[in-house]
Amino acid sequence: MFHGSLSKFADQINELMPQVIQGFARRQANELYKGKITLPQFLILEFLSRKGESRMTDMARCMHVTTAAMTGMVERLVGYGYVERVYDLKDRRTIRIRLTPSGNSLIKKINEQRRRMVINIFGGIPENDRREYLKILTQVRENLIKEDSPL
Repeated sequence: MFHGSLSKFADQINELMPQVIQGFARRQANELYKGKITLPQFLILEFLSRKGESRMTDMARCMHVTTAAMTGMVERLVGYGYVERVYDLKDRRTIRIRLTPSGNSLIKKINEQRRRMVINIFGGIPENDRREYLKILTQVRENLIKEDSPL
């Protein structure tokens, strides 16, 4: 287990994280890791699943990419039939993006596969340790959100 300074902790995290991420990736036998969609495309689908319809500029801001880059990613997702453009009846310049039933189905399928994988991986870890792990991950997420927020 961990002993020592924050610097040593960082070294241990840097050693462990690639192995953990690689282990999770190997176990994900779904469309994402079979190359059907890329990780950024999956993140867009997941964003739309949570938010509903969204403007291209809002999605680009969330993903920290240009609107042009987001347009390219969305165009591929439209081609796959996972998302569609919705035009504002009052202002045709305003275009929103939303999941299609096929996109919704894909997100549900991937999330269920990820859920089963997590149950399998964490099944042998005591509940108290899982609870503590979740608490720490939540704190890490909060720190990341704070760093991403404008002052």
